[in-house]
Parts: sequence; structure tokens; C-alpha cells
Amino acid sequence: MGSAIGEMLPLAIGIAISPVPIIAIILMLISPKARSNGLAFLGGWLLGLALVGTVVLIVANNAEVATSSGPSRTVGAIRLVLGLLLLVLAWRRFKTRPGAGEEASMPKWMRALDTFTPTRSLAIGALLSGVNPKNLILCATAAAGIAQSGLSGFQQAVVLLVLVVVGSLGLIAPVGVYFAMGDKATKALDGWKAWLAANNATVMIVLFVVFGVTLVGKGIGGLS
Repeated sequence: MGSAIGEMLPLAIGIAISPVPIIAIILMLISPKARSNGLAFLGGWLLGLALVGTVVLIVANNAEVATSSGPSRTVGAIRLVLGLLLLVLAWRRFKTRPGAGEEASMPKWMRALDTFTPTRSLAIGALLSGVNPKNLILCATAAAGIAQSGLSGFQQAVVLLVLVVVGSLGLIAPVGVYFAMGDKATKALDGWKAWLAANNATVMIVLFVVFGVTLVGKGIGGLS
């Protein structure tokens, strides 16, 4: 099980580094409904990752991606395709990045965060974790890797739980700071938000390229 966790951890960290969702939860934590909306958003994020991981794990297990001789060629093909998709996303993000001195544009729904209810916050959190292309690709890749590890059903569930928790650390951190420091956390959270907003494009491009190249390499290795 340790080797499966080790294989999955880099992908989980890639999921955790998600600037827009982290900015969103920070904005919620400095809003009047900080506690209810912040916890609901985090809960939705956890739920979205868990659902995607569980579905992929079930499908992969039913497809018997683990073979007696090692990972199947199907997994190699999936990794290759997902890696190429990440590289395409990197190119698109590079082409649309803000110019020097320009402010990065944020999604329009962020302007209405003060009006969010806990239910809506939960739904947005689930969508951002489970449907976001980067997270969907990394979570699906990690779950497929868990399925091919040859572990028992219980052990696979434990590794998936680790994936969900580690993949949520980017949101757990500001929530933890808020509940530990209360109103005093505003200054620190504002600093995090400003840095993430200014470096969002760069962070995402680097993530797409690093994980895209890694998955393409593993995909080619799995097909050879």
C-alpha cells in the first residue's frame, strides 16, 4: 500500500495546488457567512474528489486494469491521452495569460460570493474539484493507478481517502488558519489571495507542463 500512496501523492499535490478555488474559499472566509460557506465549500470539494475517484476506481477495477505481468496497456494509453490533454491545456493557458502589468481576470461567479448560501457553496466546491479539467485528469489518473496496484478493496479505499485529503490541503490550510486565528487571519489570508491572483497563470502553466510530460512519459512506457 505504501508504494501505491507514493505513486499517488504527486498527483494529489497537483490537485491541492488550485489557485482559483483557494482564492474562492479565502474570499468566503472573509465574508459575513465565513463559517457556514467556508465549511460547505470545503465539504463540496472533498465530495467532488471522492466521487470522481470512486467512480474511476470502480470502472477501472471492473475493467481489470491490473494484470499479472503489471500495468495493462490500457492504463498506459489512458495516461498518454491525459498527459497530452494537460499539455494542450498548458498551451491554451499560456496563450491567454495576462500581459505584463495586467490583472488576471477571475470567474464572474466570484463577484457574488457574499450572496452565496451554504448549499450553493457546497455545489460550487464539488464542481471545482470534480469537473475542473486539471483536477479531473489528475484524480482520474491517480484512481486508475490505485486500481492497477493489486491492492484489496479496503486498501484501495484507504489510498483513495489519502488522495482526497492530500488533494484538499490547499483549501484545508486557509480554513484551519481562519478557525485558529479568527478575525486576525484576515491579513494573512489577504496576502495569500493577492499572491495567488497575481501568479495564477504561471502556477497553472507549470503544473500542466510538469504533470503532462510525466503522464506522457509513463503512458509511452506503459505501451512499450
